[in-house]
Amino acid sequence: MAQRNAIFPANRHALYAEHGYSAAIKSGDLLFVSGQVGSRSDGSPEPDFEAQVRLAFANLEATLKAGGCTLDDIVDVTTFHTDPENQFETIMKVKGDVFPKAPYPNWTAIGVNWLAGFDFEIKVIARIPD
Repeated sequence: MAQRNAIFPANRHALYAEHGYSAAIKSGDLLFVSGQVGSRSDGSPEPDFEAQVRLAFANLEATLKAGGCTLDDIVDVTTFHTDPENQFETIMKVKGDVFPKAPYPNWTAIGVNWLAGFDFEIKVIARIPD
């Protein structure tokens, strides 16, 4: 059985300790990244929606980096949205900036009614490069 190791970004936010979870788990050649939100360093949500989505991606990139990965190593994405119909255009704009060209990772988007004060969350699985 592959050993699992907890991974945290250099500037980890307060939510990891507050809610008792790891930013990511490295198991074999895979990195399983917990849901990343647009949180400030104190754990509070960024109030502007587009800025919150961009900050969630920045937090994701920091966690990927800590695990030896980049956005190019992502193979699976799941996002959670509190108001998908009204948020879709903004999310697609940011997504286009983050993933500007194919091949794109596979992506599942899920509408939810609660994200602990946040409006967007992204979790991924990445393959750790050799």
